[in-house]
Amino acid sequence: MKNDIREKLIREIFMRCRVSGEYDFKLSNFDTAWAGPEEIKHLGEEKLKKRAKKILKKNLEALSEAQEVLYASNKYAMLLIFQAMDAAGKDGTIKHVMSGVNPQGCQVFSFKKPSSEELDHNFLWRYTRRMPEFGRIGIFNRSYYEEVLVVKVNPEFLQSNLSHQKIDKAFWAGRYDDINNLEKHLTTNNTLILKFYLNVSKEEQKNRFLERLNDPEKHWKFSESDLVERSKWNKYQEAFEDAIGHTATPWAPWFIIPADNKWIMRALVSMIVTETITSLKLTTPEVSSEKKKLLEEARRAMETE
Repeated sequence: MKNDIREKLIREIFMRCRVSGEYDFKLSNFDTAWAGPEEIKHLGEEKLKKRAKKILKKNLEALSEAQEVLYASNKYAMLLIFQAMDAAGKDGTIKHVMSGVNPQGCQVFSFKKPSSEELDHNFLWRYTRRMPEFGRIGIFNRSYYEEVLVVKVNPEFLQSNLSHQKIDKAFWAGRYDDINNLEKHLTTNNTLILKFYLNVSKEEQKNRFLERLNDPEKHWKFSESDLVERSKWNKYQEAFEDAIGHTATPWAPWFIIPADNKWIMRALVSMIVTETITSLKLTTPEVSSEKKKLLEEARRAMETE
């Protein structure tokens, strides 16, 4: 891809996908099947897929280099949060986008049903324990946002020790404030936060569920709860809109990624992550003159063995 087209694509991605200020946020304003700027839309589905794979491959090479410098400089941490409806492609996106990253500098956490110990703490406790160290990329496959999404749609999941509280708008507003304050604290202390909502359409989710049901090798991916949660689609859309609208900030933006085309989704996420790290303009640590002398002595000793 030529540099001018790439730069235009990057600008358009950030303009179309980035949400960083509170406003009347609506998911319906975002195209689940957006395939890039006009210059490449005419290519057709197969050529678009091929182009997206090529972009992803190039981004992975750049991401590998950027992550190496991030790790070596040890000045920043990066937290990537992935949220979505079922079958949107969180697992596949994480797998493909981070495939070229050194595992030593990357940590992936997938949060399931909380344990009794976790329920005996505040709702952010089990997530703050998994925050990435400086130099590392931390990936949350689902996150503390579940506490204002799944729990909001299914209030019976709230900790029993909160049963005395009134679960109303003020309760959820308090949780949004807690999340914003946590993310502000993290960014003030050199943790970059990128939050991705993989925006899949209801029709595409149906197609992916049917694919799992029709393919015996994919039966393990389907759960009875998938249909139960799908029946609450509208409630979940409202919960996501409220959560994103109240927590999209300049220091911890949301990116609404079109997810109907998996390869384009992966290419967009990889480009955003790579560009964000590159924008820091980090360099590997400078070696002192004393250390250089020691290295030279070590080199000579090795050569004369």
